[in-house]
Amino acid sequence: MIGMQTKIIKSTNPQFNNIKGRIIDETKSTFTLSTTNGLKKFPKQQNQWEFQLNGAKISLNGRMISKKPEDRIGMKK
Repeated sequence: MIGMQTKIIKSTNPQFNNIKGRIIDETKSTFTLSTTNGLKKFPKQQNQWEFQLNGAKISLNGRMISKKPEDRIGMKK
């Protein structure tokens, strides 16, 4: 997911709503985004994320992607 543009569309922390940026780093439980206000780290689980893939908007609950990147390979859809 590193390199993708993303947006937090819903969060348990209202201050995170509508924050967008490019994913520059990822751990099991966080994304680090390059935003207009610099680098910011956000928890995956507490947020609903929107990604753009081939022109389509995809929304994912952070709980679905709270795994190490290498552990997501081969996940069932």
